Amino acid sequence: MSLPQQVRIVEVGPRDGLQNEQAVPVEAKIELVNALARAGLSYIETGAFVSPKWVPQMADSAAVFTGIERLDGRTYAALTPNLKGFEAAVAAGADEVAIFGAASEAFSQKNINCSIAESLDRFAPVIEAAQAQNMKVRGYVSCVLGCPYQGEVSLSDVAYVAEKLWQMGCYEISLGDTIGVGTPLHAQRMLSAVADKVPMQQLALHFHNTYGQALANISSCLPMGVATIDSAVAGLGGCPYAKGASGNVATEDVIYMLHGMGIETGIDLNQLVHAGATICQHLNHGPRSNVALAELAKQEHTK
Repeated sequence: MSLPQQVRIVEVGPRDGLQNEQAVPVEAKIELVNALARAGLSYIETGAFVSPKWVPQMADSAAVFTGIERLDGRTYAALTPNLKGFEAAVAAGADEVAIFGAASEAFSQKNINCSIAESLDRFAPVIEAAQAQNMKVRGYVSCVLGCPYQGEVSLSDVAYVAEKLWQMGCYEISLGDTIGVGTPLHAQRMLSAVADKVPMQQLALHFHNTYGQALANISSCLPMGVATIDSAVAGLGGCPYAKGASGNVATEDVIYMLHGMGIETGIDLNQLVHAGATICQHLNHGPRSNVALAELAKQEHTK
């Protein structure tokens, strides 16, 4: 096994990050997406078309899609849990959509008020509609390394849901450690179990940093062949249905680690740090990225 030469970063800060932060002005969201694109992020999860009752932070997603610049070679994606959300995403100009399931029955019930089987049934018309428009669909699997309600989640359940989404037509399956409880060997075993059902090149890692293990988990899985990593600028967000879950692994920290390993990303770290610091000015906290904090301190010291 060897490390990948290049890793694709899926930036989820504007959606998965900001959905669990205090509301920020739509202009700030637009500037964040534009800044991320200018920094070299090629895939930006820009918003979500979900019920504003349950996730009010995403209620202005259509306005974000309408207001952003559209740089060549960038994918501006949206989360769409159902056909109504899909139609709204298409109308707003999303390039790609994502659906989200869970490997935990308890989490599925708490998160989207249905069983795993029912959630998969709900996704079928979304995938069919997307395929009719030649639009790609990405699939998320939550709680792959643990659940806040049921605790341990069996690897066979994770592999089952991932395979189902793959068979239904999702081109890529993102494996989410929603509450950040995983450790390196557990992450490797999970990835191996899923890769027995879904080709490794179609898998991505989406690790939260609740227990400070996200970078260790990612680095342990890279030699296995995975080459797509989800992350959020400034370590924004978490999960509104997973109490105590801190933010996603910070994009700045992932990029610093990957560059240090000689892996290409095409991303300018300095511009990324600036983008994260700017959006955090609208929140009640600074960046949760260690790299960003170090770089910002260094810049302040050299003024």
